[in-house]
Amino acid sequence: MSILAWIIASCIAGGTLSIVCATFFALGNRTQNYLSGMVSYAIGALLGAVFLNILPEAIHLAPNVAVLSGTVLFGILLFFILEKLVLWRHCHHEHCEAHVTHEPGHGFDNGRSGMLIIIGDTFHNFVDGIIIAAAFLTDVNLGIVAALAIIAHEIPQEVGDFAILLYSGYSKLRAFQLNLISSFSSVAGGILGYFTLQTMQSWIPTLLALAAASMIYIAVADLIPGLHKRAHLRDTLQQVVLIVLGVGTVWLMSVFMAE
Repeated sequence: MSILAWIIASCIAGGTLSIVCATFFALGNRTQNYLSGMVSYAIGALLGAVFLNILPEAIHLAPNVAVLSGTVLFGILLFFILEKLVLWRHCHHEHCEAHVTHEPGHGFDNGRSGMLIIIGDTFHNFVDGIIIAAAFLTDVNLGIVAALAIIAHEIPQEVGDFAILLYSGYSKLRAFQLNLISSFSSVAGGILGYFTLQTMQSWIPTLLALAAASMIYIAVADLIPGLHKRAHLRDTLQQVVLIVLGVGTVWLMSVFMAE
């Protein structure tokens, strides 16, 4: 089996397996009843992935940390503009549905956060493909280990992404389709990484910074404000616990990957 075949097979298997595992968890019959909790968990998973994995890796690879930080700031502004464009597309007057704030699990946000999470996830999966290619080009066994570690890391994030897509108003089937399509961007990253690895490596910090920016923006601008609609102490404690659980899950996966 050639190295390129190993890379493609690992990217396809990894993306499919992580999506299937996440969907199996998220597609329960009572999904709508605990969607608010899933969104809280998603916030923790997103922020954990950004600050425990993506940004540290980007800083490690970046030749200039100041430029990298500027890229994150640019990315946050970029996703703010993208969200505005989505709002303008759906609404041209002051009192339309796009201006109404909904609670998680009790309404939708016209696809805004769903669109942004797919864009950010595509960047992230693309970089994962490059990382898998680099590992296989070093050693096949290392490539297999790297692919397994990435799958383990992706499952909690994909559960969070699925919750965000449902929160954003997508059907369960459409959420599955979008996550699956986004996951296959790792195949493109793996193939390009195989043929032009030296060139692509210089782009990894920028791609990671943009992925981090999208996740920060979604968590802080789109999801956290919805949680404030449930201000009772019991709801707040539940939200905090689930956010910490999301961060903790990503941290455990990071420890596993480090080993």
